[in-house]
Order: sequence, then C-alpha cells, then structure tokens
Amino acid sequence: MGKREKGGFWVGAAAVVFYPLSWLGKRTYRGAEKLPREGAGLLVMNHISHLDPPNDAVMVHRNGRVPRFMAKDSLFKVPVFGKMLAGSGGIPVYRGAAEARDSLRAAHDALREGKLVLIYPEGTITKDPDGWPMRPHTGVARLALETDAPVIPAARWGTNRIWDGYTKKFRPLPRKEVVTLVGDPVDLSAYRGQPVTNRLLRDVTYLLMTEVRALLAEVRGETAPEEFYRPPRRPKPAEPAASTEPAVSTEPAASTEPAKSAKPAEPTGSTGSVDPAAGDGAS
Repeated sequence: MGKREKGGFWVGAAAVVFYPLSWLGKRTYRGAEKLPREGAGLLVMNHISHLDPPNDAVMVHRNGRVPRFMAKDSLFKVPVFGKMLAGSGGIPVYRGAAEARDSLRAAHDALREGKLVLIYPEGTITKDPDGWPMRPHTGVARLALETDAPVIPAARWGTNRIWDGYTKKFRPLPRKEVVTLVGDPVDLSAYRGQPVTNRLLRDVTYLLMTEVRALLAEVRGETAPEEFYRPPRRPKPAEPAASTEPAVSTEPAASTEPAKSAKPAEPTGSTGSVDPAAGDGAS
C-alpha cells in the first residue's frame, strides 16, 4: 500500500463515520492501484446515492490517500458534519458565478499542493431513472486543463440499491454488492495548450464523463446509452390573474418549445455560457 498520506483529527473523525457506512455494502474495488500514491490527482466519478461519499472516501483512504471532496456549500453548515468536511480538506461548491470561480480556485490550490481532489461533475445525484450519468458541468474540464494533475475516471455501482436518495428508500438488508472500478488516467495532451473556449470545455467534459460512463457500463454488464440524461425542465409557476387593463410587458416571450425530458443528442460543442459549477461530494 505504501506510505499513507497524513490526515489529522478531522480526517480520523471522518474515518470513524465513513468506514461503518461503507460496510453497509459488500465492497469490491477494482483498479484502485491506478490511483496516484503521492502527488496531485483529479478523481472523476459518477454520483448515484448519498452513500457515494463514504464508499469513495474509504476506497481512496485504503489506498493511502486523503480525498478532498468538492461538496455543496450548504453541507459545510451542517453541525459537526460541516466541521468534519472542512477539517478534512473539503472544498465548498457555490452556485453563483463569482462564488463558483472561488470554488475552482480552491480546488486548483489543492491540486497544486499535491492533494487528491474528488469531483462529481453531474453536480448532484443522477436523476436518470436507470442510474446512468446526467449531463455534466464543465468545471471538471477547467480543473483538468489548467493543472498538470493526472485525471483518473472511476465508476461505482450498488450504493443506490442500499439508499436511493430520490425515492427515499433505504434497504440495508440483505447486504448488496458495491463495485468500484478505477480506469486509466485520461490523455488530454491533444487539448492542453489550446485557448480555453466554451467548446473546448464542453468537449473535454464529455470526454471525461464518457470514460466514466464506459466504466459504469463495464461494472453493470450493460450497454450504456449514447447520450447523457437531461432532467425535464421544471414547470414555471402559474402567472397571477391578468389585469383587465392593457399593460406592456418587459419580459421576453416564453418559448413554446416543449420541455425535453428524455435523452437528447449530445452537443458537439456548446457556444453558450459556461457553467462553472464543478460538482459536489454529497447531495
């Protein structure tokens, strides 16, 4: 296993909580030896359950490293858990544009300091009914391109069968198999050194999550869908009763295009605004 990375009080406290939670499943780790034993690393994973962070943290910790999770800022406000998350090197992720840049800056700093950063590019637990990855955010591409850290894809399956965050079903018994498969570092040499454009960020993001999706398909023994799932748009709230007096609206006309709730074709290169939100460690 080699020399273990030093943690601290809060890392030890997290281990006391996370190891028992990971025992809820029958864990199998495949390819974990591909994690860097020292120095920076960016671990890119899918997100299917609230039990993912404990399982993933234990997998990384058993291989001598301390994972730095990128997690929703609200989790840092939870009593005790927030202290544990911050004390173990967690990186809060904010949704506003300026705050999101701060999150990425903190992740950059962690990578430059030789830490292993774990990111869920989907930003939350997948809403795909079959558990496949959703359309990812581009923050992962910025981290991957703006540092020299190796980018390692990994996929895990089975935690969702123990605790399904959206159906609120918790089924610890009988114990279920939880399999994590770590892939080879992704070669990004063809993308490094290019001007950072929206299209480049989207291409690299989809490249990385396609690798994750392929690993997930291997774990599940199934064929992955060709597109990433895009959740249906939330319906707009009902408009208040219209006045009988004519009024001039300053709002743009609402689109008549129906919401897309299935799996649309992947963009070949978005030219829209970049979503800097990176991903979260738990939802």
